[in-house]
Amino acid sequence: MDLASIRMITDDLERVLQFYEQVTGVTAVRYTPVFAELIMPSCTLAIGHAQTTQLFGTDSARAADNHTIIIEFRVEDVDSEYERLKPLVNDWVQEPTTMPWGNRSILFRDPDGNLVNFFTPVTEEAIKKFNSRPQNATLTRLPTAATFAGPAGKA
Repeated sequence: MDLASIRMITDDLERVLQFYEQVTGVTAVRYTPVFAELIMPSCTLAIGHAQTTQLFGTDSARAADNHTIIIEFRVEDVDSEYERLKPLVNDWVQEPTTMPWGNRSILFRDPDGNLVNFFTPVTEEAIKKFNSRPQNATLTRLPTAATFAGPAGKA
């Protein structure tokens, strides 16, 4: 089995597509006026207009009503991404923070209020975990924890 995509539903497809194209640097592939995908090596982010939910059944999905999912992107340098995204993001949830599980993260909301996490593994254990995943064969290998070490080698 292979996870093919994560699909979000929006009432404003153009605004959400533009946002994700800007934050990811990936150009969306438009299949129809109401559906597009941002195709990345590890997963595809599919974005559909609320009109598409009619095909799935009444109340199958509601635009801008997500309170349970975090859309996560592994990035090479989360601190640089934070600086780059400052002018694009209106709703910051968390500034760069190193989490107990070894990832340095920023959290923000997209135009529909969906929670987005950009993270960089920074501890040796977190780096090892992500470098050992099969889908990472096509991605750049992450640096070692020493790259992020501060004084006396402390990350």
